[in-house]
Amino acid sequence: MPPTIDPKAPRDTPAMQQYYRFKKRHPDCVLLFRIGDFYELFDEDAMAVSKAIGLTLTQRTAGVPMCGMPYHQLDTYLKKLIAHGFRVAVCEQLQEASAAKGLVPRAVTRVLTPGTLVDEALLEVQAPTTLGTIVFTGEGDDSPASLAVIEVATGQFTIVDCTPHTICDELVRRGVKELLYAAADIRPAPRVQKVLDTLGLSGTPRPAWQFRPSEALESLTSHFEVSTVAGFGLATDDPALPAAGAAVRYLRETQTLSDDDVRAAAGLIPTRATLRHLRPPRRERTDDACVIDAVSLRALEIERTIRGAGPASAGGLEGSLLGVFLTAASGPRSVVRTAMGKRLLRDWLCRPLCSVDAIEARQNAVSVLVEDRRLGAQLGETLDAVQDIARIAGRIALARASPRDVVGLARSLSLGAALAEAIGGAAALAPLEQRLRAAHAEVAPVAEAILRACVDEPPTQLRDGGVIRDGFDADLDETRLLQRDSTAWLMQYQAELVARHRLPGLKVGFNKVFGFYIELPAAQARSAPPELVRKQTLRNAERFTTPELREHESKVTTAEARALDRERELFAALCEQAAGVLAPIAAFSEAVAELDVLLGFADKAQRRGWTRPVVVEGASLQVHAGRHPVLDESLAGDFVPNDVELGSRKGFAHPSDAGRGADAGSPSLALITGPNMAGKSTYIRQTALLTLLSHTGSFIPADRATIGLVDRIFTRIGSDDALHAGQSTFMVEMIETANILNHATPRSLVVLDEIGRGTSTLDGLSLAWAIVEHLAGGGSGTQAGPRTLFATHYHELTDLEERLPGRVTNLHVAVREWPGGDEHAQIVFLHRILPGRTDQSYGLHVARLAGIPGSVVTRGREVLATLAVHHAAGGSSKPAPLPEPKAPVKRTQARASGAESDPFPLFTKYVTHPAVEALREVKLDGLSADKALEVLRDLKAITSEPE
Repeated sequence: MPPTIDPKAPRDTPAMQQYYRFKKRHPDCVLLFRIGDFYELFDEDAMAVSKAIGLTLTQRTAGVPMCGMPYHQLDTYLKKLIAHGFRVAVCEQLQEASAAKGLVPRAVTRVLTPGTLVDEALLEVQAPTTLGTIVFTGEGDDSPASLAVIEVATGQFTIVDCTPHTICDELVRRGVKELLYAAADIRPAPRVQKVLDTLGLSGTPRPAWQFRPSEALESLTSHFEVSTVAGFGLATDDPALPAAGAAVRYLRETQTLSDDDVRAAAGLIPTRATLRHLRPPRRERTDDACVIDAVSLRALEIERTIRGAGPASAGGLEGSLLGVFLTAASGPRSVVRTAMGKRLLRDWLCRPLCSVDAIEARQNAVSVLVEDRRLGAQLGETLDAVQDIARIAGRIALARASPRDVVGLARSLSLGAALAEAIGGAAALAPLEQRLRAAHAEVAPVAEAILRACVDEPPTQLRDGGVIRDGFDADLDETRLLQRDSTAWLMQYQAELVARHRLPGLKVGFNKVFGFYIELPAAQARSAPPELVRKQTLRNAERFTTPELREHESKVTTAEARALDRERELFAALCEQAAGVLAPIAAFSEAVAELDVLLGFADKAQRRGWTRPVVVEGASLQVHAGRHPVLDESLAGDFVPNDVELGSRKGFAHPSDAGRGADAGSPSLALITGPNMAGKSTYIRQTALLTLLSHTGSFIPADRATIGLVDRIFTRIGSDDALHAGQSTFMVEMIETANILNHATPRSLVVLDEIGRGTSTLDGLSLAWAIVEHLAGGGSGTQAGPRTLFATHYHELTDLEERLPGRVTNLHVAVREWPGGDEHAQIVFLHRILPGRTDQSYGLHVARLAGIPGSVVTRGREVLATLAVHHAAGGSSKPAPLPEPKAPVKRTQARASGAESDPFPLFTKYVTHPAVEALREVKLDGLSADKALEVLRDLKAITSEPE
């Protein structure tokens, strides 16, 4: 039987009592309790962790379940625990058991939660791990909310005000992994639970009193040592104040040790953990960026692909837009070199600019680096040596920095002058040069002090010693000299004693039991001088000591410990110096990250032949010979480029333009028809990605482009469900489409793929028709619609080009059949987007390519030949008049000719109602009023009968 918990089992050993003291102090954490070479867990913690990550469950004693993990694999298991949503308290052993007298002293040295990770081994390089706090500013489910978002590893502190519809989008964009909320009950409030379930976040309840404005204000003013928060842009009644204050209080509880733990860990941790790297809160306006919601970020595969390379694999970086700049496929190495640059690139891709001036400023900087490749190569070589100084600074503040961290920080900071000197003289890079020089002036002395004190290749851990250079500190040099030269000193001391006292048999030695000694043969011992103090008598010899030898022994035996203590003191002083310039370090890291991303854009443009798009205020979208930035990378020269023209008809000449004049048309919506596998989805995604890249300041893979400024990018691509929330695939599709229709503006870009396919044909077609009309500016055409690409298999929609002239244009994917006219012909996808419509989807051809049995394909072809869709009586192809706005849409039913011989009457024949047949038999001629009433009563009775 598996171990079970017995509350009555003995737990009164000193070690277990110590364990429960720490567990009581951290009740919401699983406690990893260091015992020798293992971290052990007990009772409920052991049961939960064993089940979650597969550790072997055993027993310490009967009724006390236990499991453990080797100390050298701690980081591996911490990753697993955090991934499963556990909060973890790590209790370290502060002394070797062999050296301890009685119970080994221990202390909780760190608390880890999903949103507060700072250790390099637990973090993604290219993405932030942030803590979020949410406060709703109203009572209803549709209330707006304020978010406080903190990246603990770097100290970034952001406040965002959200509408009910943008809460999840902002949490996703900012990489929130843990969400704090005010606990009013055992379970989160429904609106909080909805957010947690939608995003799969780890939720952490906090006492409601911590969200009171007065408590939040005290938390912020106390931490930042100010008397008012007005300097942060906050008022005392600001709705974001409770979220910000509660977040800071949580970090102070989890990331800084208690006084008891500090005293206990004084020999293990050189400096006390603080939050000095935490910057004052900065409010971000959501309208400062081009908005891309969470659905669009996922559908466009900005950060990671939806699926991996294997049939069952999860998505990853490779194949995403971010991966174009970070994976090896883009060249011999990532074009974005530093860890800070990679995270900034992600931020730029998730939150593009929406100001022409700001975009052009970035483009100008990229242009300089594209044109001056010598400068680019020089900068790249320097940036390759810059480490993740933003996160190292955070670890210094939190007392988690290793010697390698500190030396790496100093080397990176020392490169500031070289970077500033390299970009000097380039007007487009002048703001960056100024920021680099200003930051370097403050951090350079600290960098020099660290490099002067520390060895070039320091050990990973401070406890190993050997961090400080020889010759830097006299006390440390003395202890090291004692360790290295003890034998030489003893030989020299022996020679001095022999010469001084003329005792040729005198020897100076050492053993582990008696320590250092002076030994004389029994015959010479009688002549021992008074300064030799008898220590031990042997059969044929006597052993002595002297004050000088005892002093040397004391120095030698404690030299190693004193050397480590002195190194800790010196290292702590260096960390304290670095902690004194955390703000300039942050400014330096931000400037380096920006320069790194701009250089990455330039390198990509130069390697792949990307060009600078023209970004304008208008609503046009014109791309000539555009290529998908991800597929162009993987397919190289095999990718087929295509044009995009929205807001202009210059490129796609169409017969309907004849006689309209040069400025006629200017459609904002393009309907794209064509078979599956031909490239419709690639084309519309490509357009969205090129627009996004243009708004980051990057060049794009196209011959030339003019991109009108976009305020939001919406997508509805692919199929998904939310069964946990009771939502089918079609319901999710409609919810996402509703969000687009309700929030898209004439400045937005909308990309839709196969809307309406999840319901009946007539329902789906009607929905798609109405949605296209709405996005094209409504049936009346009095308002402008967003720029829209609408891929569909509803070929009936192509009539809208004639019904909504100048607002809708038809495009199709070119396909060739070989041999032509043969029902068994092979199809060739040309992947070219051309003007006009298509009337086939080639679904049977694609099914055959996918491996559907030939008999099924053949039968499908027979069924297709039999079915027909009729839009109006008589099958007229002339467009019917548009219904008046808001008029109900009516379905028209048409009888199929030859219904008696039709083998599929279900699809083509409609059964008439008995009331209709009875009405046909009524003879209107000579029908009196009374008789007419009687007929109506009969018809009423028929319609009331169950069918």
